[in-house]
Amino acid sequence: MDISRWKMRQGKKKFQERTVTLAHGSGGSAMRDLIDDVFVGSFDNPTLSLLEDQARIDLGSLMLLGDCLAFTTDSYVVTPLFFPGGDIGSLAVNGTVNDLCVSGAKPLFLSCSVILEEGLEIDILRRVVDSMKAAALAVGVQIVTGDTKVVPRGSADKLFINTTGIGVIKTGVSPAAFQIQPGDIILVNGSLGDHGAAILVARGELSLETDIQSDCQPLNGLVDAIVSVCPNVRAMRDATRGGLATVLNEFAQSANVGIRLHESAIPVRKEVAGMCELLGFDPLYLANEGKLVVVVPPDSADEVLAAMRSHSAGKDARIVGEVIANPAGVVLLKTEFGTERIVDMLVGEQLPRIC
Repeated sequence: MDISRWKMRQGKKKFQERTVTLAHGSGGSAMRDLIDDVFVGSFDNPTLSLLEDQARIDLGSLMLLGDCLAFTTDSYVVTPLFFPGGDIGSLAVNGTVNDLCVSGAKPLFLSCSVILEEGLEIDILRRVVDSMKAAALAVGVQIVTGDTKVVPRGSADKLFINTTGIGVIKTGVSPAAFQIQPGDIILVNGSLGDHGAAILVARGELSLETDIQSDCQPLNGLVDAIVSVCPNVRAMRDATRGGLATVLNEFAQSANVGIRLHESAIPVRKEVAGMCELLGFDPLYLANEGKLVVVVPPDSADEVLAAMRSHSAGKDARIVGEVIANPAGVVLLKTEFGTERIVDMLVGEQLPRIC
C-alpha cells in the first residue's frame, strides 16, 4: 500500500453529511468525500488504495492457487436492510463468496457497487459497509474496486448492492450438475428455510414473535472440508432463492436423472415448520443464505458427512436423498406416510426481496 496516500486520507476532515444527496452521485468532490470516508476508509487494502477505475491483479499469484478462474456476480435488494442474523452488507459478501466456493473455488476478490437513494442516512450506510468489512475479513477476501450511484428519492428502496467475485479453482476439482449419476447421494449442511422465515418476521407484517435467525454465513471453510475428502464431488450449490426444491430440480434437469428425497431426513426447525404450516408455505422452497446442497458418489457419502459435521457450518449435516435413473428430470419426495409426491419447480417466489 502507498503510505503517503494512506496518510493523506487519514488527515482529511471526517465526512460530516447526515444523509445521501444527489450531489454524492455527481462525480465531484462530494462524491469523492463520501467514497473516501465511508468506503475506502473501511475496505482499505493495497489494491483498492490505488483508486484506479479498475483493480489490477497479478496473474502469477492466481496461477499458484489453481488452473481455473471462477467469476460471478449478484445483486442484493433485500428488505428490510437489517434482519435477525444479518443485514444487506453481510448478505452481499457471503452470498457472492458462496456462489464462488460451490464451484470449488477459493474466493479472493470482490467488487462493491451500490445504488443509494437520496435521503438515505449516512449512519445506516456506515453500518452496512462495516458489516461488509467484517464479513470480508472473516472469509479472507478483499474488496478491491467498486462504484457508487445516487438516484432521486422514491426511485429505489434505500440501498441496493451488487458484488462481483473472483476466485481460483484448485486443479482437479470441477463440480458441475451434469456430472450427477444414478446412485449418488445428496446431503445438506443443516436446517432449511431459516433465512426466508427470518426475513418474513423482520418485516413485521404478521405480528409474529419468534427468535428465528437468518442462516447468512460463508461456506468456503465447509467446502474446503468437503473437497479435502472428496475432490471428485459431483455437484454443489447454495440453496438461496427457491430453496432446496429448486436446486434439486435444476440438478435433475441438467443431468437428466431423477431424485428422491426422504421427508423424514430433511432438517427443518420447529419454528420454521410451524410458520410454514400457519401461512401455507413449503419449507422446501424457502430461501437460505448459508445452506449447501452436495451430491457425491455413494462410496464417499459417509466420509463427506463426517467432514461436514466436523465444521461449524455443517454440524447438523444430513443425508436427505439419492439420485435415481427414472423418472428423469423429476424430483420425488417420499413422505413420512410412505407415499411419494412430485416436488415441482417453483413457478413464482414465495417471498419477494429476500436477498
